Amino acid sequence: MIPLEPSIYLASLLALGIAAQWLAWRLKLPAIVLLLFFGFGFGVVVGPPENYLGEGGVLFPMVSLAVGVILFEGGLTLRLSEIRDTHNVVLRLVTIGIAITALLTAFAAHYLIGFSWPMAVLVGALLTVSGPTVILPLLRQVRPDRQLGSVVKWEGIVNDPIGAVLAALVYEAVAHGGGADLAGTGLAGGTLVALGKTVVIGLGLGIATGWGLVQVMRRYLVPDYLQNAVVLSALLLVFAVSNFLQPESGLITVTVLGIYLANQKQVALKHVIEFKENLRVLLLSVLFIVLASRVELGQEQFAQIGWGGLLFVIAMVLVIRPLAVWGSTLGCDLPRREKLFLAWMHPRGIVAAAVATLFALGLAEHRPELADEAQKMVLVTFLVVVSSVTIYGLTLGPLARKLGLSRENPQGLLFAGASPVVREIALAVQKEGFATLLVDTNPENISLARMEGLPVCYASIGSEFVHQETDLGDIGQLLAMTPNDEVNTLATSEFAEHLGSANVYQLAPHDADSDRHQRVPTHLRGRILFDRQVTDEVLRHRYEEGYRTKKNMLSDDYTYEDFREKYGELAIVMFVVSESGQLKVQAADKEYEPKSGDKLIALVPGE
Repeated sequence: MIPLEPSIYLASLLALGIAAQWLAWRLKLPAIVLLLFFGFGFGVVVGPPENYLGEGGVLFPMVSLAVGVILFEGGLTLRLSEIRDTHNVVLRLVTIGIAITALLTAFAAHYLIGFSWPMAVLVGALLTVSGPTVILPLLRQVRPDRQLGSVVKWEGIVNDPIGAVLAALVYEAVAHGGGADLAGTGLAGGTLVALGKTVVIGLGLGIATGWGLVQVMRRYLVPDYLQNAVVLSALLLVFAVSNFLQPESGLITVTVLGIYLANQKQVALKHVIEFKENLRVLLLSVLFIVLASRVELGQEQFAQIGWGGLLFVIAMVLVIRPLAVWGSTLGCDLPRREKLFLAWMHPRGIVAAAVATLFALGLAEHRPELADEAQKMVLVTFLVVVSSVTIYGLTLGPLARKLGLSRENPQGLLFAGASPVVREIALAVQKEGFATLLVDTNPENISLARMEGLPVCYASIGSEFVHQETDLGDIGQLLAMTPNDEVNTLATSEFAEHLGSANVYQLAPHDADSDRHQRVPTHLRGRILFDRQVTDEVLRHRYEEGYRTKKNMLSDDYTYEDFREKYGELAIVMFVVSESGQLKVQAADKEYEPKSGDKLIALVPGE
């Protein structure tokens, strides 16, 4: 074991967490898996975090507050309009589904691992949670249709506070109620009172805080540069106050606060959402390393779980989750393949790991006779977290593809604009089998595009309608091709977060390159589409002169040089379809490297 200076330890936590996130992105693996394994190794090398942060000091309040921020950020992604058609399914999953999961998990924990009944019930309640930390990355990887994705996202985020509160109630019964009579009349009555207080405090404080923040910002009482800090400080304060009034009610408070802010229409909070997303990445990177580094991995620890732990994980994946989904959706008008997808989607994340750790410390203090079982609960929880994320992360994509629900690695094109030349380009791409969607505010352009068989959306490319009401699951790249440079820049700014800055393009601006004459700053623009000389005006003039889209297949007998000799230097290579079927958009910042077997989609002089 190598002891470190506290400052080096803290810096290493963040560096190791971000390295795991980057490596997971490069390898296309669930980030949580690498974070946990990095954390296990870090704990072996430098020791547990208590050696540096202190067990009773700042460590676990920090973990608790960080979980609150993560749940708040998850709430910010939930829009009520997403579940208009699926609210019944979501409601069943977070009520009936949670009850079935908790009950069956408790039986499995008792009979397969040997937990006493009080601890088995606590494990069952604790492992009902999943959460945005693992659900959202898996959804980005698989990209199911909008409605199914909304069901999965809402269930994953809403059941975190519900499951955590349920676990907290059981914990109070076990830690302070003796644990032997979990169904006793007095204890049951106290539990109902605690549940009522939790719901009232959580809903009341969450809505009141959200209303207050909106009123403060809509009256411009807080300057722009302080808004992120004000929201964060209010979030942490109300989370702590809520937990002080009623243990674990803060989880409901911050989730309700996030949902309230996400669905109000009075103030724009995009900058707050972006800040919280960046903060979430940092917090997750540190939290998983810290919590995993506390877990001792050795023969003695594994002997506590035994083969029963493996059977427990198998039961949770193959039996408990499918039964919970089947019981929840009984009588619902939900396609069978979507039920199968939901049955194979319940990974556990940071909330389960953090709450299990906190409960273990509390039980060691209040019920010393349960200390060994409490530590075993932590081991089982981490085993479930690692196993479930690994199993679902590696198999969900192939299963979704087999069910016809996955749109992994989408290559479709979203066009901002539907002018004649844009429609011709979109038709050429569509005929190659790639999805297209044209967005325009010109009714004539929309009508003509629809008559030509192109999917269209009559809306402004910068409106929330495009994000919320259109299914963008097949879309992987944006081409902003309107005559207005400002609109093109707005489009690329809006979709850079959703599609990635590498996948948003706009036509070259009309203005000069000098800073004095730029109408739109360079740092706000997307990648320049096709070539720096190809503005909307140039493209339109070429089309009016008779230039049309044409496909050319390169081979050993027909090279790129032959293509240029035939059509001249004014021909615009717009797209390349590789032999593997990959659609590549040509950009000014990347020179095309010709390969035999490439299919060029180009705008060339008419014959």
